[in-house]
Amino acid sequence: MYQSHRDEEPCYGDGSVYASPPTRTRRCMIIAAASLVALLVGGVAVDRIAAVRAESRTAKAFQDGMGTADRPSVHVRGFPVLNQLAAGSLDHVDLTAHDIPADGSTRPLPVTRLTVGMDGLKTSGSADEAHADGVTATAFLSYADVSSALGVQVSQGDESGRVNATASLPLVGDVTVSAAVSAADGNRIAFTDVRAEQGELLPPLKSLLDKALDEPMPLQNVPEGLRLRSVATTGDGIDARFTGRSVVFHPDSSSA
Repeated sequence: MYQSHRDEEPCYGDGSVYASPPTRTRRCMIIAAASLVALLVGGVAVDRIAAVRAESRTAKAFQDGMGTADRPSVHVRGFPVLNQLAAGSLDHVDLTAHDIPADGSTRPLPVTRLTVGMDGLKTSGSADEAHADGVTATAFLSYADVSSALGVQVSQGDESGRVNATASLPLVGDVTVSAAVSAADGNRIAFTDVRAEQGELLPPLKSLLDKALDEPMPLQNVPEGLRLRSVATTGDGIDARFTGRSVVFHPDSSSA
């Protein structure tokens, strides 16, 4: 019996199959999809530009306030950033700064590294000021900087939460003591429960250690509004953890 092949797709002699051009509906769908993708890509690009500008303004405000040689790295979280800027507040911003310098007696101890998480960072017309509703921060203090500030050699202790302090004097010798570190009022680190570890605690060495450890060490080289909550010892230094509400970053904004 004869069978019709009209329903089959026509083929050319070389075996290729003829494909009919897309219908007008399909063409419109393709154009619409391409336009939507272009709008999304363009929107993401514009939003990223806004985020970069916000990050730059925050970095400048912090650098001006803390006197760092280099601008900190800043990352604005959340999308879209444009909506956050329109509302006048960024949901969350992460900041990392290095080598915050000491400044005489008011800021005696440099900060090796400061990591800051800011919630509700307000955007203002002033490029050199930033205000955050809530802040968590960790200041890393190297043992080398702590040693310079105290006048004795400080290193990690044999137990968690403790440091060793070694005093040295010509013709007298060395002595090492162990001390527990803890957070004290006024953004200070206290050294308590001092124990002799090695060497003879002669009067000149004892006097040197008493001068270094009796009074808590102030941590004033952090933004105003942060309060020290806890400290922890590491292999390379001390981590000091802060929290704060309504923290302002602006010139001369170090903690008093």
